Amino acid sequence: MKQVHSYWAYLVLVILIVAVVNAIIGYTSKKEFKEKDLRLGLFTLIVSHIQLLIGLGWYFMSPIYKAMKVTGMGPIMKNAESRLLAVEHPITMILAIALITVGWSKHKKQVDDTSKFKTFVIFYGVALLLILTRIPWGQWF
Repeated sequence: MKQVHSYWAYLVLVILIVAVVNAIIGYTSKKEFKEKDLRLGLFTLIVSHIQLLIGLGWYFMSPIYKAMKVTGMGPIMKNAESRLLAVEHPITMILAIALITVGWSKHKKQVDDTSKFKTFVIFYGVALLLILTRIPWGQWF
């Protein structure tokens, strides 16, 4: 499950980066919001939600979660690496995926193309930044 979570994360990152770059280009160039832009945003939403489900599954099977059940949160919170895996990473990723979801919902309410791209730039962009800050890079490669 951990490997699936890690490999799927590569897909999420690539798709999210492509969606953010596409939105920045569309916003700055005042392009028309087309079907491909809609599909890219939707695919990003779907892939990130699948990652959330995989991540939650792994979290509740992980040794960190089992250790928390046995020892409590005290020892986990004292160790930076354990705290990252047990608290910071999951909470930040849930927040990032919530931002992607809100961005998707808000873009549908926009009437002009520039506003749709701007919504993606803001919400998907902030989500990307949050994700990049809390990936356990030392364990990922």
